[in-house]
Amino acid sequence: MSETAVPSGTIAAEPSRSVSRVAAASLIGTTIEYYDFAVYGTAAALVLGPAFFPTGTPAAQTLAAFLTFAGAFLARPVGVVLFGTLGDRLGRKPALVLSLLLMGAATVGVGLLPTYASAGLLAPVLLVMLRLLQGVSMGGEWGGAVLLAAEHAPPRRRAMYASIPQAGPPLGFLLSSAAILPTLAIAGRDGFAAGAWRIPFLLSAVLIVIGIWVRSRVEESPVFATTPRQATSRFPLGILLKEHPGRLVLGIGAAIGGSSVYYLTTVYSLQYGPAVLGVPQNTVLVAASIAATAGALATVPIARLADRVGRRPVMLAGLIGCVLWVLPMFGSLRTGNGLLITGAFAIGLLLFTLSFAPIAAFLPELFPARLRYTGASTTFILANTLGGGFAPVVATWLNTQWASPLVLGVYAGTLCLVSLVCVLVLPETREQEFSS
Repeated sequence: MSETAVPSGTIAAEPSRSVSRVAAASLIGTTIEYYDFAVYGTAAALVLGPAFFPTGTPAAQTLAAFLTFAGAFLARPVGVVLFGTLGDRLGRKPALVLSLLLMGAATVGVGLLPTYASAGLLAPVLLVMLRLLQGVSMGGEWGGAVLLAAEHAPPRRRAMYASIPQAGPPLGFLLSSAAILPTLAIAGRDGFAAGAWRIPFLLSAVLIVIGIWVRSRVEESPVFATTPRQATSRFPLGILLKEHPGRLVLGIGAAIGGSSVYYLTTVYSLQYGPAVLGVPQNTVLVAASIAATAGALATVPIARLADRVGRRPVMLAGLIGCVLWVLPMFGSLRTGNGLLITGAFAIGLLLFTLSFAPIAAFLPELFPARLRYTGASTTFILANTLGGGFAPVVATWLNTQWASPLVLGVYAGTLCLVSLVCVLVLPETREQEFSS
């Protein structure tokens, strides 16, 4: 099945204002999606265990809440198949609008759910169902967002534009903190647990309306628009597995380590630090928020560097740094010192960003245009699921076996070593022609 090449000037000639608008639309969407995900992760660490899974010990309640968190990641591959097929056959833009609508409906739905005390077993069942819908939505969001930005971008600035949606996860986490911290301060811990936890979920409705409005105003990807319809497949994932199994597996491995570092820092530590080590809740939340800010601010400059020197050197530097730093980073939790924890987390998420920012261009560049939405989404989402979605669950179990935060560093460091090997095996993609 052949593809006709797009003239090299087609993408480069895209007006800079249009490219900037597309990048902003991609960023807004991923920020909103990760806001929704981060609100759940934080609420799971704080209150959702007792509210929806009241039987058992506090540790069992927390584990149940984190298992529900992981359940959404299990649903992400369904989203990859659904939205990857839509994105590779019908276009990046309609797939992205639908994913945002689905995420918004699921998140607002969580904010409206009855708790176990008023609805019994129906409450956790409904919570799991809505989390699965969130997961399906996230399965289509990342690939479409980075492709919409990257396929509009000039070739020499592809990593920079593709990285802009990559700032969405830390920005989404910051937005969730901006909603949760004041709510906690005003309502208090008891008031938050009694029902104020719903407020950040319901606020998602406002963000979704803004996101849909912005995304509806952008143009379709020029690469997709000029790809012959006969070049598309009815089931892109099947073609991907047949033609590119090696790159698929290595791409998953390349992103798995960074995912573990990010979710252990911004989700698991929020529960582990206060509950197990006695670190004040606000200390850990503020430390993670400052670290996420540092990562967000560094995302575009790091990606610009990847445009100059290549994707692999920048990613390798970040992964090596993570392997060396994760032990002292998570070990800082034992000190209980807010400044030390904040500094350690900030350095850790900056190193994470070195591996994370270029991957938005690196993974799509591994696959041809007709399979790119599915290929990029599959590699990233499966890495995020295996490395990030199960990180809080695995970490909770590990800390029942070894009562030390250092075990978190061993776990994350091992996955970062896997990523390091995979990036070494994969080729440099900076010169890859994006229209093929």
